[in-house]
Amino acid sequence: MRTETVTPKSLKRTAAVPVESAARAVGAVDKTLADRALRLVRDDILNGKLAPGSRLRINVLQQQYELGLSPLREALLRLSSEGLVVGEGQRGFAVAPVSLAELQDLTKARTCLDNAALSQAIALGDAQWEARVIAANHLLTRTPLPVDAKDVAAAKLWEQRHRAFHHTLIAGCGSDWLLRLHTQLADQSERYRTIRILHHQEKRAQVRDVVEEHTAITNAVLQRDAQLATELMGRHIADTASAMAYFFEPKTRARKLV
Repeated sequence: MRTETVTPKSLKRTAAVPVESAARAVGAVDKTLADRALRLVRDDILNGKLAPGSRLRINVLQQQYELGLSPLREALLRLSSEGLVVGEGQRGFAVAPVSLAELQDLTKARTCLDNAALSQAIALGDAQWEARVIAANHLLTRTPLPVDAKDVAAAKLWEQRHRAFHHTLIAGCGSDWLLRLHTQLADQSERYRTIRILHHQEKRAQVRDVVEEHTAITNAVLQRDAQLATELMGRHIADTASAMAYFFEPKTRARKLV
């Protein structure tokens, strides 16, 4: 069993790799207007600009994104198939709502899928995959968790690198289907994390705990200890969900944070 851990020395030996390419590309060239519409609307749903439950009026979206009716309707239909948008019959579309019940269901699904993919990645991943995991964790560790609700840019950067880290962990699993499903669940999870990040003042101790959790998972992965890695991952996902559940308490809902 390997005993390599993340240290400054080991990081210096690792060549720079584009770990953020694992997350959805920012500023990527869109092949069609529908692709552009899909990217813009999805981004605004995930970053909270389009709030959960809000109506999506086509005429407003046309002005906001400077796009025509057809690409926007196609984008909304595709987002509906992803579970980010819901159809309202003759009323059109709305951003999918969030709820404590969905968060709990999502948490169970993520735990099952991520741990299955992580176990396979630990069994199949090569040295290059290990290097990408180290680099992804290093980048995330160097990215401060935003504490100001107005700091949208910082929140976006942290979320991008956080998603890249989790994607990189399972990227060696050898299953395109697991990776696709992970991306879909990650989109849903991002909506809940955005609510927490933009409406909660994190204490420095809490931020350090998150850093330690990610590094502990990284070390278990590098040691090829699947049992420990999946235990840590399950705990990490559960603790994050517990923090998000705070926003569904009656007093919190009364402040209209969700």
